[in-house]
Amino acid sequence: MRVLVIAAHPDDEVFGCGGSIARHVGQGDEVHVLVVTRGVPELFPPAQIEETRREMRAAHNILGVTETRSLDFPAPRLDTVPGHEVADAIRRHFMELQPQVVYLPHRGDIHSDHRSVYYATLVAARPINGCSVYRLLSYETLSETEWAPPSGSDAFVPTVFVDINQYLDAKLEAAKCYHSQLKESPHPRSLEAITLQARLRGSTVNLLAAEAFMLVREIIK
Repeated sequence: MRVLVIAAHPDDEVFGCGGSIARHVGQGDEVHVLVVTRGVPELFPPAQIEETRREMRAAHNILGVTETRSLDFPAPRLDTVPGHEVADAIRRHFMELQPQVVYLPHRGDIHSDHRSVYYATLVAARPINGCSVYRLLSYETLSETEWAPPSGSDAFVPTVFVDINQYLDAKLEAAKCYHSQLKESPHPRSLEAITLQARLRGSTVNLLAAEAFMLVREIIK
């Protein structure tokens, strides 16, 4: 099976579904990551961007990611780009890679880039014209999903739980690669918070550790 993880920014993929990435790889699946944005130079100096990209490559190497791709749309200004341009760019990668399963950010995240990526991915993954995607799963990102507005339509309500107990250590090791993004506890982007979240999601369904997702669409033939 071929899996594509779509991230608005480097580190979203590890915080959101790093354990599931490692699990897919452990089961023999091919996992690709598509990062949609690149920091605008007036906010993120080139050296900082390159450092984050190095961290990303190191994290993906730990998880066993087959390939990492970047679209380089402006961050944090994705809302200034016409949505159809982002959707068309993502769809080109769908057509080339032919993934069956796609992970994407949650629509209610506080960061507008995440919301833009969510909707662009839905457009790109429309079940027409031979689109290969038959399962869409929305992941939660610490410091983005839990800080969203507390309204019903934006709430993250998990419907799919993936057992990552055997892969939690790999997720934590990958997260450690993002030195520039990690914070000290009790910040949600701390190793302790990542661990506690996995334990909490696991306990919900009688597992030692899990990642939670919202099923956006699944096509069973």
